[in-house]
This record gives sequence, C-alpha cells and structure tokens, in this order.
Amino acid sequence: MITRDIGAFLATARATPPDFGPATARAAFLVAPDGFRLAEQSAADNRYMANAASFDAASASAEHRELHRALSQVLPTVCFAGDPDTPDALFPNNVFATAAGRYVVGRMRHPVRQREAERGDIRAFFGGVLDYAEIDLSTQPHPCELTGALVIDRARGLGFCGLSERCDEAGARLMHEALGLRATLMFDLAPGEYHTNVVLAVLAGRAALVCAGGFADPAVVEAIVDLYAPHALQLSPAEHAAFAGNAIALSDDAVWMSAQAAAALAAHHREALAAAGFDLRSVGLDAIEAGGGSLRCCVGEIF
Repeated sequence: MITRDIGAFLATARATPPDFGPATARAAFLVAPDGFRLAEQSAADNRYMANAASFDAASASAEHRELHRALSQVLPTVCFAGDPDTPDALFPNNVFATAAGRYVVGRMRHPVRQREAERGDIRAFFGGVLDYAEIDLSTQPHPCELTGALVIDRARGLGFCGLSERCDEAGARLMHEALGLRATLMFDLAPGEYHTNVVLAVLAGRAALVCAGGFADPAVVEAIVDLYAPHALQLSPAEHAAFAGNAIALSDDAVWMSAQAAAALAAHHREALAAAGFDLRSVGLDAIEAGGGSLRCCVGEIF
C-alpha cells in the first residue's frame, strides 16, 4: 500500500507486526567531505544551508573523522573518499539506500548531486563486494532522494514520505517498490522544508521524533504521534532548528544526533528517550551543519 489516506495507512500500520526485518542497520557507510563548500544549486531549496563564508572545510573534515570513529564503536562503518566536484556528497543517504540483498540508487533533483549517483566505487562496493542486486532509479525523471525524503520503520516495513521539490508522488512510488515496503504514507512537507528526515526520525521501530512545523497537514503529525505513542516526542521549533529531528538509531539502545541538537533537546525529551530505552549520543558537527544537514544525513545504512 502507498497512499495519502491517513486513516487507511494507520489501519494497516497498526495491524503490521514488527517482523519485516532488523530494526537497525548491520553496518553504515559515510562519504568524506572533501571539497566541502556551498553548493549553489542545493542552496536554492535548502533553507538550512549557511552562506558561503560560513563553510570551514578543515573543521568539517575533522568533525567527519570524529563521527566515523564514534560510529565505528557501535557497528562496522565504511568511509568512502569524497570528491571536490560533489560538495554535498557527505550526505550519501540521499543517493544510496539498501534493503536485504539489494541497493537502490536515487534520482537527485540537482545536477550537482546527480553526479554522486555515478560513483563507480560505491556501486562496486554494494554490487561486487556485498553482492547486492542493483535497482537504479537515477536515470528516470522523477526526483526521489531516498532516505532524505523517505523515513522508514525497518521493523515493520513502513514508510513516511514527505513530498517536496526533492521527491514527487511518482518518485515516492518508485522508492516504495524498490525497497519492498509494506505500506507508505505520502504527505506534503511544509513550505520551505526539503527532506523528511530533518523533521521526522523513527528510532528502532519503537519511538519517533516529530517536528510538527515541518508538515503541511497537522493530521499527519497526529497520526504519527498516535502510531508511536507513548514514545512519540513532539519537538519544539528550537529543537527542530537545531537538527534534533535529524537523528538515527544504529542499535537498539542508543540514538545519535549532533552536539548542537543534543544541547537543544529539552530535559523532558531526554527523559522520554531514556524511558523508551535509548541512551543519547552526540558528535559535534557545527561545521558540517553549515551544509544544510546533520548527523542522520551523513549516515548511509547497510541492511
């Protein structure tokens, strides 16, 4: 099922058992921020990006190395070299995604990011080293920026796809089919939002972080909160602006977000995460966040 009908989606989602697959990834992959700078095309529809003078390539590289070290303590984490011709490549989850036995290559909206899909080394890693089947969506016309646009509950096979200039309805359907999801809810993001994973995180299939201001329809927020109650946290505008919604669980017992996001997180939300069984772990990513994304955007998951 892929639908805009909130009631129909909820009915299916509530009846769906958590037996789709592992709730968290078995490994992760990163792409180094080599050539980190303002990408003018991406800045056209990403209000989170800073101005060009705020980009500090050396600091971003140091932060990224620390992120790699931190994640490697939790699960195997591979880091591919960056490319100065693809300054947004440190956010690889928009371009490459995986499901059991397959990898998907997304269709990026902007030409500067479409070049990332041509990376032969990353394709060879998934196709040759891991022997995953390829599903290549990069050459068709509909934008579908993978787990930037599509937040997935991997335990139940549920998708939450926010539509914007980075993903249209046809692109959402292509991703739903490519990843073999059981049910996907499509909805409009609020004006000015570009990716769902900045305003929504589903953590190990049992909790959710929701930034209500990022959704065009409050009924979608209510449905997600209802589905993940009692472990659905509605983040404040300040938490939203600090990228607290751009979080990820890479194990059953911890949630990761940037140091800025963790510092902005209210005490009662920290307590709620603890009640859901999650430790809070963070890495300083101030320089990287100038690029308009945060920790979750940097992490590609290998299932």
